[in-house]
Amino acid sequence: MAGRLSLRRTPQERRDVPWRGYKLAYPMVSADGTEAGFTGVSLGRTHAYGVRAEARCAQSSRHQSPSRLCDCGFYCFHDLADARALACDPQYQQSVLLEVDAAGRYFLYERGVRYSKQTVRSVHAGLCACGWPAQVFVATGTGVVGWRKLLPVCSTCAGNRPPLTLDHFSRLAGVPVHRDDQAVAFTAGAAANPELVPLLSAEVTLLHARLDELQSQLDRLTKGH
Repeated sequence: MAGRLSLRRTPQERRDVPWRGYKLAYPMVSADGTEAGFTGVSLGRTHAYGVRAEARCAQSSRHQSPSRLCDCGFYCFHDLADARALACDPQYQQSVLLEVDAAGRYFLYERGVRYSKQTVRSVHAGLCACGWPAQVFVATGTGVVGWRKLLPVCSTCAGNRPPLTLDHFSRLAGVPVHRDDQAVAFTAGAAANPELVPLLSAEVTLLHARLDELQSQLDRLTKGH
């Protein structure tokens, strides 16, 4: 995500008053099902972190994170719109959006910040792969040591897989978990106009009837020849 934040940055500094930032992450649940966590969508995929965490370099323990000589550290955007835009990328569509407080050592970029200390304030589950708002989490069958990766899906796409509700994940994490407002808006038109459903069904039925009649006429013409 560093390249998306911009290559221009300030010298490393330290900040005790946190920034409010926005980022993407993959939701995780501990092997015993008692804790909720997250992994990064790019550099940090091999390590899970909790709601309150301090960055560690996955490649070396010889330097503090973040470092000028390494890409380690937490990343977040300043603006919510930038995080939402990144979520449209197909490789990130199974992620959730986190609202975080960023503090500690940091490098400031044009569109975001790379930093050492993070507190997750809220979680927003976006759209299921089918296009409807996600309602539950299900296990993906993948993960890292001690943690299982979760996938936000709608109830229909969850199928027979055991679901972990958004409320249950919220209790495990200790922070609010919401269906993303943007995702809800995506389907709000159909929800606000339920009268359109029978109207469209009637039009489809009429179309099929006309197609059947046309096919019958073609069959009669074929037989006539």
